[in-house]
Amino acid sequence: MKLLEKMQLGGVSLKNRMAMAAMTRGRTGSNGLVGEMTVEYYAQRSSAGLLFTESIRISEDATGSPLTPGIFTKQQIEAWKKVTAAVHDQGGVIIAQLWHTGRMGHSVDRNGKLPLAPSRLPIRDMRHYTSQGMKDYEIPQEMTIREIGQTIKDFGKAAKNAIAAGFDGVQLHAANGYLPSQFLAESANQRTDGYGGSIPNNARFALEVMQELISTVGPEKVGIKISPFHPYGDIVLNDPIETYTYLIEELNKLDFAYVELMRRSVHFPSPEHYDADDEIELFGRKIRHTVIANGGYDKATAEEELEKGIAELISFGTLYISNPDLSERFEKNSNLNKPDRATMFGGGRHGYIDYPRWNE
Repeated sequence: MKLLEKMQLGGVSLKNRMAMAAMTRGRTGSNGLVGEMTVEYYAQRSSAGLLFTESIRISEDATGSPLTPGIFTKQQIEAWKKVTAAVHDQGGVIIAQLWHTGRMGHSVDRNGKLPLAPSRLPIRDMRHYTSQGMKDYEIPQEMTIREIGQTIKDFGKAAKNAIAAGFDGVQLHAANGYLPSQFLAESANQRTDGYGGSIPNNARFALEVMQELISTVGPEKVGIKISPFHPYGDIVLNDPIETYTYLIEELNKLDFAYVELMRRSVHFPSPEHYDADDEIELFGRKIRHTVIANGGYDKATAEEELEKGIAELISFGTLYISNPDLSERFEKNSNLNKPDRATMFGGGRHGYIDYPRWNE
């Protein structure tokens, strides 16, 4: 089974070709500190070849949802050290996904400050989960050039903090409608300066962040996640194929470890003018870095994807919530636990660290 083969990714050796995708679980304190439950959660899943953390806020300004972790204070770094040590003690590899939510936030969880975004364009036809319940999205504050520059530096500082916390690398979260994908999409970016108004300008922010990460922690420790056809967060591009082809061609000029390529979700249909082709086929063949395929895979479809030879790893999301020992279950053809959807995005131990292993 190719899924269970060993491989090298950047500077780390992986025990198999299975990754746990980044998933927000809502178990963090209001101060952005992860606790002992989170230490156990990641340690339980260390048999994955690669663990991506839940999205981690790079700064206070990056805050979107409540109960999400940060990596911009000394206390947060110290808390993450317990997680990375526990994973490494189990022979695992763990990467920090770095996160700025952009307009996908609300002032009630940002000390009264409006979210920052490329342009003053709110998210339509969606509501945001806040510490005070569901609320309509606000018109965000348009970022100044100075704020864009500071945010790029914040990504670099967060990457440095992640390495200090013991992570094996960092990943830029440029998918799912967050800040980098907001810059890429005309539905969120109507700027007329050097960060908008054309595909090269729209892609500039993501590329500059990647350059900052590479220069800060080294190319072998850096990757990026993209979701070309995923419209979550009111993300609509005039020409997603042209935009992401340009972005990939520019990324190909940079030295780093991998691209995690997310397929569209059946729960969020793409706009009619988007191409119907498979993203892994369409974009994966253009990528010169290691490709990690993400999005709705099971054991059979993941194996089929690896056999095509485009992706070298597969990342699984929901399956890892309820099956901490997913690689062993695949190896032994064991039945899978079903996830408790009511506890996916908040709660305590139940639905987080109490799923049984295959032999329990």
